[in-house]
Amino acid sequence: MLIRVYGAKCVGIQAINVMVEVNIDKGIGIHLVGLADAAVKESLLRTTTALQAMGYHIPGKRMVINLAPADMHKNGSGYDLPIAIGIIAASEQCFLPLAGKYVMMGELGLDGSVRPIPGGLPFAELAGNEGFDGIILPVDSALEASGLDNVNVLGVRNLHDVVRILSGDLCDDLQIRNTQEYRDLAQSVSRGYSGEVPDLSDIYGQEGAKRGLEIAAAGGHNICMIGPPGSGKSSLAKALVGILPPMSKEESLVTSKIFSIAGKGRLRSGLMQTRPFRSPHYSASLAAIIGGGGGDGVVPGEISLAHNGVLFLDEAAQMPRSVCEALRGPVEDRRVTISRLKSKVEYPSSFMLVMASNPCPCGYWGVGDRCTCTASQRINYLSRLSGPMMDRIDIQLSVPAIPASDVARLKEKEYRPEASSDVAARVAAARAIQARRFAGESIFTNAEMGNKQVERFCKLDTACSELLTGIMERLGLSMRAYFRIIKVARTIADLEGSRDIRPAHISEAAAYRFLDRL
Repeated sequence: MLIRVYGAKCVGIQAINVMVEVNIDKGIGIHLVGLADAAVKESLLRTTTALQAMGYHIPGKRMVINLAPADMHKNGSGYDLPIAIGIIAASEQCFLPLAGKYVMMGELGLDGSVRPIPGGLPFAELAGNEGFDGIILPVDSALEASGLDNVNVLGVRNLHDVVRILSGDLCDDLQIRNTQEYRDLAQSVSRGYSGEVPDLSDIYGQEGAKRGLEIAAAGGHNICMIGPPGSGKSSLAKALVGILPPMSKEESLVTSKIFSIAGKGRLRSGLMQTRPFRSPHYSASLAAIIGGGGGDGVVPGEISLAHNGVLFLDEAAQMPRSVCEALRGPVEDRRVTISRLKSKVEYPSSFMLVMASNPCPCGYWGVGDRCTCTASQRINYLSRLSGPMMDRIDIQLSVPAIPASDVARLKEKEYRPEASSDVAARVAAARAIQARRFAGESIFTNAEMGNKQVERFCKLDTACSELLTGIMERLGLSMRAYFRIIKVARTIADLEGSRDIRPAHISEAAAYRFLDRL
């Protein structure tokens, strides 16, 4: 008897159908075909053991299991569940009239339990878009998809739960929003649980850096901070998340899909609401930053996990040059394409890049007479931040050391720096202006504008044009820097609520490119 059930596979951040055909006929042996990798081939042992543990038998006949389309590699352990259901239905041990109406994915334990698998969110989106009655997933994976409105998501704990659903029984208790796990998570979210984000009011001094941070957040611009150890670079970078506006539903869905595919386990409460903050160590490999893997098993790297959020590279001058230079394309194109011999996968990577570095090998150049480096050592150290890479940084900030006496004096005067909530309100207002400006476009922030959009939305009057031309000639800046200065000036104007870009905006934007003069 031939039975067809449905699973799925992720290609990039999109899922595609995988039909699992099980045919039982005369003969002996079990044959799995359809370009399955080692994890899928091993599923036969897991599946047969799990079936026997749940009271089912393995038919003593010839079984052919085909994963279609047969010319596409299948990887991962998620095909255990559709293969097991196909065997039960094809051997007529249970009547499962709804077996072809649902997408199902899950790894089987030897006791018949169903374990979570990565990619639950894009799988559920596929089920909703393709007109299936719903999707059957392990409870933890189903929780990732609990934020989707157009698909019936069912969370199962063992093989018997799946058989109940496909038999046509009433299974309201398996609806993911009716489970105890979902209720527990909903209560934790309602209590306002969130990660630790520093408030700008806890950072004394560095008013110039905070101004640059506000501009960067308002326009989605890339930043580079240069300063000695302990000057507050890491704290400022972490505080950036607290002044960014919340993600839209579209942004949240795409970012959540990337985390779901990567199996990072941050989605048990549904779609992500806070923007991601990724801070890989400076020794991270090229594959860890960009993404990689063998064959079709290409997984997203840190630049994709930071999509719609912040990628913080501390001690950027210590990073391997090949890794740092590999960021050029993604920073410019806001996507990354990973090519292998037989496959090519594209992931979105529209993030705010925040780089931080010491000014010299010892770190104390400009702090009294503490620096022990020679002039050539300082130049060589900063030259690790290559010109082409710095050309792609919109805002370059100097973060000087703040003497302890100055901080003590401010505290004695009961001075309290501006809170993140106040800055976030101005950032949100500027982002609202950009949302209206780019309505109908495929971008959301000033930093994402292409050259044609800059010409359309950032018209300069004669005074601004002459000022910018003079700055370009004096500093010898590239045309890429020219357009980036205009984008930053547009953001400064948005923060002020100005319709037009003024000379003061151009001057301030150009002042944030001091590394180009070194």
